[in-house]
Amino acid sequence: MNLWRHAEKWDAPPRAGAVTLGEGGTPLVRSRRIGAALGLPSLWFKLEGGNPTGSYKDRFAAAAVTHLVAAGYRACLGTSSGNTGAALAAYCARAGIGCFLAIVEGAPEGKLRQMRAHGAQLLRIRDFGKSPDVITAVMAGLGELARQVDAGFEVSAYCHSPRGMAGVETIGLELAEVWPAERFHVFSPAGGGGLTLATARGIAAWGAPGAMHCVQPAGNDSIASALRRGDERAVAVTSQTGISGLQVGSVLDGDAVIAACRRSGGTGQLVADEHVFGWQARLAREEGIFCEPAGAVALAGVEQALARGELPRGEPVVCLVTGSGFKDERSVLRMVGEEPTPLVDSFADFASAVRDSLAGRSRR
Repeated sequence: MNLWRHAEKWDAPPRAGAVTLGEGGTPLVRSRRIGAALGLPSLWFKLEGGNPTGSYKDRFAAAAVTHLVAAGYRACLGTSSGNTGAALAAYCARAGIGCFLAIVEGAPEGKLRQMRAHGAQLLRIRDFGKSPDVITAVMAGLGELARQVDAGFEVSAYCHSPRGMAGVETIGLELAEVWPAERFHVFSPAGGGGLTLATARGIAAWGAPGAMHCVQPAGNDSIASALRRGDERAVAVTSQTGISGLQVGSVLDGDAVIAACRRSGGTGQLVADEHVFGWQARLAREEGIFCEPAGAVALAGVEQALARGELPRGEPVVCLVTGSGFKDERSVLRMVGEEPTPLVDSFADFASAVRDSLAGRSRR
């Protein structure tokens, strides 16, 4: 059980009876092309899409659902814009408990189908994920409903589910194990900021000198600009980004993220949605890494930090690639278009197309 490998360094539930699907211990791979293009000789990608349901949220769900089972709950209430719901649905199915999810309005349908495949019951709520007032009302309502029906309530934020989020700290522990004494930089995408905070706490628990950088879409600037300005508080916003999974306008863990990043020597970066989609395509075509749009946000932040002269080029840089590209069908269509794959009449036609393509490459 990889998630429990460093159990003494985080608030791990007992291994006996753990609800696990083999999460954690995800690949850390070195860039072969993009790093050289950016002038970064030590650029790395932490591939959280390698977890069982395809995102880092499996670390959260494993810890959260294990605690729920230990407490005797037979059902779990939660919220999701995609990955949290898929993870909770899978781990609740593993544990044999019910899963009921309030869904962000803009969540991709592909992610919702994954939740339903695991047997979760879910409904979208209008303006949930966009309006801070709606977010606050849904969270309060879920907490009260959970008490009324004697269910667990799990949301991937420390302010709501600290025991589940402790499982995400293992990302930081795994990185710190690689660079226990060498200065390194971690760029993390952020909506409400839970991933960024958890990774920072894992690095700090090891005592490694890692700088944590918070990257947000410009349409969801609750944390990054406040961090850059030197403010201590995050700011609730009306989310306007199209990056699924990061449409979280409320503060949630934002204040703690600002403190943790600043303490580590990191800062905040804001990136445009279009730049994120561009990097998503480049990761697929230049590195072989097929990620959801949120998984490319960190790399967009690295590009911006370099342009601003804020990142030492000789130190290791890690981008957290949060989830698989299969999570968001709309973004895949943006990359490859909607035209069907051509049908040819014979192998000779295929061979001719290959030769033409290779000839074109050689001319370039």
